Amino acid sequence: MKRLIAGLVLVFFSYIHADAQCSICTRTAQQLGERPAKALNTGILYLAAAPIMIAGVIGYRWWKNNQWLD
Repeated sequence: MKRLIAGLVLVFFSYIHADAQCSICTRTAQQLGERPAKALNTGILYLAAAPIMIAGVIGYRWWKNNQWLD
């Protein structure tokens, strides 16, 4: 469990610096300015983090329950 938490923290902190804007969001952000563009990018990353973590937990539990097959 400690490895899972450490892995999630590592992924989260490496994920913060990612650019998450599609082409439409990039154009919108360019028109808004620098600070609102950073806020838009942070919001996109924040909204994307929850489904990624949920998929990770489901994948981990599936892997843990099927270890007897190895």
